[in-house]
Amino acid sequence: MLMVTLLYLPGLAAAHNFVVGKAVSPIAISDGGELVLNDDSIRYQPWNSAQLAGKVRIVQYIAGRKSAKKKNSLLIKAVEKAHFPDDVFQPTTIVNTDDVIFGTSYFVRGKIEKNKRRYAWAQFIIDGGGVGRNSWQLPEESSTIFVLNHQGQIVWAKDGGLTEKEVSEVIKLLWVLISEQERSAAKHETD
Repeated sequence: MLMVTLLYLPGLAAAHNFVVGKAVSPIAISDGGELVLNDDSIRYQPWNSAQLAGKVRIVQYIAGRKSAKKKNSLLIKAVEKAHFPDDVFQPTTIVNTDDVIFGTSYFVRGKIEKNKRRYAWAQFIIDGGGVGRNSWQLPEESSTIFVLNHQGQIVWAKDGGLTEKEVSEVIKLLWVLISEQERSAAKHETD
């Protein structure tokens, strides 16, 4: 695992405060929160970063702006195409609705709710107060991607748009982490 992490270290140069091998700085979001789908209705519940542990994750923290969404659309499409097993993997999108074009917050929330209905297996969180951006020292009007192992530890991170090569590297990294998680789970079942 250390070799894999070292292989991807160049992707870590950025403004954020993420440290490889550590969990993200703890945050709790109550202004908005996690979208929970029940039939066709959506409710919001408080969310905190401790809930990131348990599955391999790719997390996108994004400003509620079209320009920010476009920065990592290649990665989102690649994750969809990969068909990762949802018992050990979950994509998490945290949308900062404190960082929107004035007057568009309502429309941004509507779009996120539509995405939750379309991708029920994915996790969507509204950060109405910009708690994540402030705590994690992320740039405004942007998109930050980070990859977590099943223990909730940072493995890879980058602010801004990913290149095609970086998208490919992240997908490969996710498969490695998923394989490790599946082997670990199988070992625990036999112990």
